[in-house]
Amino acid sequence: MSAANPFVVDVSMATFQNDVVQKSMETPVVIDFWAPWCAPCKQLGPILEKLAAEFGGKFVLAKVNTDDEPQIAQAFGIQSLPTVFALVQGNPVDQFVGLMSEEQIRSWLAPLIPSPAQILAREAMELVESDPKAAEAKYREALSLAPTEDSLKICLANVILKQGRLEECGSILEALAARGFLEPEAERLKSELEVRLAAAESGGVEEARKAAEADPGNLKLKIQLADAYAAASQHRKALEICLDVVKQDFGEARAEAKSTMVKIFDMLGPASELTGEFRRQLATALY
Repeated sequence: MSAANPFVVDVSMATFQNDVVQKSMETPVVIDFWAPWCAPCKQLGPILEKLAAEFGGKFVLAKVNTDDEPQIAQAFGIQSLPTVFALVQGNPVDQFVGLMSEEQIRSWLAPLIPSPAQILAREAMELVESDPKAAEAKYREALSLAPTEDSLKICLANVILKQGRLEECGSILEALAARGFLEPEAERLKSELEVRLAAAESGGVEEARKAAEADPGNLKLKIQLADAYAAASQHRKALEICLDVVKQDFGEARAEAKSTMVKIFDMLGPASELTGEFRRQLATALY
């Protein structure tokens, strides 16, 4: 890196993996392919370097001298100079060829640079499991900067649900549903919320188990036990109970057990092995 500009780095084959690929996992990297004999390169380079300094680390400028590093140029299919690539998370996401004005480059950079709200959301995401309260604070701050960003509202609902504030989570999801649709993640949260609300009514796994054992013929009590198991992340037990009810009953309890299974499938997601296993068993039991 240049002592004058810490956000500009000259790249070689030996440093490419660390200075470009790995760096792009945390910060966008702009690669400037240039050569000493290229007149437009000499005009473009200072503009890019100026912007790298001005943006203060929101992106890193990696300079590749194609005369010295032909292998890197070949890997990117460089056919004319200057050529500029943008890498995010190790993948090329945009590029331009030839000389552009500073204003044009600013416009080109804009989608690559995360907004303050996006930065807060990323920080919050890292805290969701370890410190949901701190994650909630960051999501709320992000929403204060981007109040119409529905994806942030979904993230906030998720972290609130993790803290057990069911009604508050429900209010957020209800407001989102008023748009006439819910994103897949919001649908998943809705299913989890409904299961947890039903489980709360039964008093948890132990209370639900005692009630079901005291009245073994009561299928509704079995479904309540399934809800309690699902809320406690014991999904297999919950699905087994519901499937048993579906096989035993052909009326209201069957429909309720099927509905609970579908909610659990939503919670687990389509890629879950349990979802695939019990979807097949449910289809067999129904048809």
